[in-house]
Amino acid sequence: MNYFRKSIHEMSGYVPGEQPPLGTKIIKLNSNENPYPPSAKALKVLQEIDGEMLRRYPDPTGQSFRIAASQVLGVADDWIVVGNGSDDLLNLIVRAVGESGKQIVCPAPTYVLYRTLAEIQDAEFVEVPYPDDYKLPVDLLIAARGAVTFVASPNSPSGTAISVADLEKLAKELSGILVIDEAYVDFAEENALFLTKKYSNVIVLRTLSKGYSLAGLRLGFGIANPTLLAELNKIKDSYNVDALAYAVGAAAIADQDHKIANAEKIKASRAKLAVSFQELGFDVWLSQTNFLLVRPPNGDAERIYQTLKVRGILIRYFNQPRLEDKLRISVGTEEQNQILVKTLKEIL
Repeated sequence: MNYFRKSIHEMSGYVPGEQPPLGTKIIKLNSNENPYPPSAKALKVLQEIDGEMLRRYPDPTGQSFRIAASQVLGVADDWIVVGNGSDDLLNLIVRAVGESGKQIVCPAPTYVLYRTLAEIQDAEFVEVPYPDDYKLPVDLLIAARGAVTFVASPNSPSGTAISVADLEKLAKELSGILVIDEAYVDFAEENALFLTKKYSNVIVLRTLSKGYSLAGLRLGFGIANPTLLAELNKIKDSYNVDALAYAVGAAAIADQDHKIANAEKIKASRAKLAVSFQELGFDVWLSQTNFLLVRPPNGDAERIYQTLKVRGILIRYFNQPRLEDKLRISVGTEEQNQILVKTLKEIL
């Protein structure tokens, strides 16, 4: 007997990258985690946590973190909402808007969780194909008339940058909400934060998982007009983020020097790694993230993925249209990148 809604029974759930246990001797380049440690200032806060903080429920609005983030971003703290990772906020947005008869729109290929969340709500999910150069199909997205339109900027899994001018055209002409998912913005050359001030239908999402080396903390945040955020706050869990995350996250986001230094190391490694792939005959998409999308010389991406896995190197393979001949590979430390390239030379 099936106890669940038909849409839940028939849908495919989101499949995250493999997560081997801590201490496993493996080079993990499959989940776009930052290869460098978090801020020492954030770790110090963690080490000094007072037990009273754990005894009590956390602040339901995360004011301490919102104030810290507001000082970094130059926005008022009531323009910020905090979530259990930015995925929590994606879920809130779709729950608040999505239903049967409503369209959830995004360019594709992109972050597959957008589809999963739309299907949970029985909303119609509309994918607008990216061209091969991953230039945002602005006019087609506008024509799709989404109640919510998601744009990952930079995009995943391509790593490619999205023109801020294109995003502004979307914001100006869409009748629904425009969600600009800036999970990888710390490795990019520009951002779309200013659009939240100009357009009341825009929400920009950020995370501490990538640039701040805090994927295990599960802390993300959104920036938007307080009127828009007020609707999301109606349906969020009362205590959707724990007290530890707020305290550590506030220290981490305040330590911009640490974040920027690590991001610069990753960008330098990304450029070197791209050259190495090209020398091996791979096609490489120009990335502004902490990963690269590449196509092996013969397109035998699945074989390379499986062979690297046997050799203790995890990367990401997507068995789906337009990606089945490609691999997404996180930028690791210099040592990890060198081992990866050496291993690829041996198995090609």
